[in-house]
This record gives sequence, C-alpha cells and structure tokens, in this order.
Amino acid sequence: MEFFSYWDVRGVGQAREERAYRGVVYDTSTIERTKLSIIVRNKNVEKTVNAILGAARTGEIGDGKIFIIPIEKSYRICTGEQGDESLYIKGKEE
Repeated sequence: MEFFSYWDVRGVGQAREERAYRGVVYDTSTIERTKLSIIVRNKNVEKTVNAILGAARTGEIGDGKIFIIPIEKSYRICTGEQGDESLYIKGKEE
C-alpha cells in the first residue's frame, strides 16, 4: 500500500440506524461511516481489494462499496518527485 487516509463521514444508503436522545428513539436518515482512500500501484489493486473484502464483508447491508479509479498524476511536494517515484517510501521500493 503506497498511501492511506480515512475520514469520518455521514452517508445515505439502504441501512438506517436508530438513535436515542434523552430517552426518545428516532430513526436517522444519515448514518455514520468511515471513508477510506487507498492508493496502490496497478499490480497491487487486486490484492488490496481482496484484503478489504476479506476483512470488511459481513454479508449485511452497509458493508460499503469499493470504487477503483485511475490516478492521472502524483507529486511529492517536498521533493518535486512525480509519478511512481512520488509514491515510494525511501528504502522500501518494490
């Protein structure tokens, strides 16, 4: 895995959550989620997807989705490196 970040987000989907506030139970139209952004080289896409599916799949609504999109370009700001070179951790190139 070359890059990973996450955000706590709210989303709307098929799953609903019940919440209680001061003893009153109510249904929410949005649910709390965690959004992941994972950047990997093309050769590692399938391995990464399989790892996520193996760890996150419960078979229930709300397991989430995986979207695979190309990254057109990347830059490491502090060095000016571009492309694959900007993704490598120094000393750990594959």
